[in-house]
Amino acid sequence: MKTKILALAFIASLLSFTASHSQQYAFRVLVNKGKNEVKAGETWQAIKVGTNLKATDELRVTENAYMGLVHATGKPLEVKKAGKYKVADLATKVSGGSSVVNKYTDFIISSNTTKKNNLAATGAVDRGTDFLLHMPLPAQQPHIYGEKIILSWEEDKTASPYIVSFRSLFEDELAKIETEESQLTVDLTASTLANEDNIVVQVYSKANPAKKSRTYNLRRLSKADRERLGNALNQISQPLNEETALNKLLLASFFEENNLLIDAATAHLEAIELAPDVPAFQEGFNAFLLRNGLKASPKK
Repeated sequence: MKTKILALAFIASLLSFTASHSQQYAFRVLVNKGKNEVKAGETWQAIKVGTNLKATDELRVTENAYMGLVHATGKPLEVKKAGKYKVADLATKVSGGSSVVNKYTDFIISSNTTKKNNLAATGAVDRGTDFLLHMPLPAQQPHIYGEKIILSWEEDKTASPYIVSFRSLFEDELAKIETEESQLTVDLTASTLANEDNIVVQVYSKANPAKKSRTYNLRRLSKADRERLGNALNQISQPLNEETALNKLLLASFFEENNLLIDAATAHLEAIELAPDVPAFQEGFNAFLLRNGLKASPKK
């Protein structure tokens, strides 16, 4: 009798696993632009962020659309060309994924789902300066990992062109860069910056220097912390090795989780540059800024 019970339990377990396995998704929709649809069975339905696509499903992608998918193995895939696609065929195009990537996929989908309820209630207070840089305050002791970062601030066309000033903690001037835009790419390996572990940044109007931001800090990670972060980053580096907007979005989530908000902002801005016609990437950046208090909340 005991043997029979164990056999029945094994069969039930096997059937449960088979049913569960058959219901697993092939892809999850991380970004969607356009009136794209999925056919599950006989019915076409609109695709939303967070939709699970099974191998038996079919996609209908419209003109000028964009879909950012992440395979169950953790490999991202962009779909830009209009047409019909069998999900099973798309799955054959991906390889070299990492299950760790799914952690950041979940975070992005969760953030997208809750942003409408939370954005109006979160974000930074008005800091009373002329230019609000999208950076943590010095008291938060922000650090940076990358050697190339993008600084951005709230645009004020009446103040352009801007001057971005870099100084040491001893007030020595390291560099001064003029820009017409409300953002600036900074190469931290440049000879004037490479040997500084803590750089003071400030933005002001060229025409009216009194119109300026408060000061912010760029602090490099210690050697030990950089090594630790590098090891963690290596776990997702292979599936995210292509220069795509979708990969940059996932990379931004990695940096945000590790409280490297300047690196996260850089990855968001790189995603926008790679796909300027996909509003979701700009929306994702705005949500990130508000979520972390790097931008003033919308006025009600």
